[in-house]
Amino acid sequence: MKITIWHNPRCTKSREAVTVVEADKCESEVVKYLDETLTMETMKKTLKMLGFESAREWMRTTEAVYKELDLKNVTDEEALIKAMIQNPKLIQRPVLIKGDKAIIGRPASAITDFLN
Repeated sequence: MKITIWHNPRCTKSREAVTVVEADKCESEVVKYLDETLTMETMKKTLKMLGFESAREWMRTTEAVYKELDLKNVTDEEALIKAMIQNPKLIQRPVLIKGDKAIIGRPASAITDFLN
């Protein structure tokens, strides 16, 4: 089954995820999500696949833009997702998708378990 990886080449954990998937000889597609515009539909679908109750669970809350936008006080899910689309640095990475399941690929052992 094909694996889709939402990848940030500047992130060590993301590069590690790509290496693990390639070493497992899985068919894969790498999506450089910082360069591509994600849609609300894609984000909502992936959020559901990740099993998160809220978009906040998928956010990098230590990013400067999180604080600048005062996202800790935002309760509207659509607004949180929109913030992630407009500021993809907010997205926890790497995201691996297989079929109708997704994970945040940390630690690397979680990726290995996910692939098998």
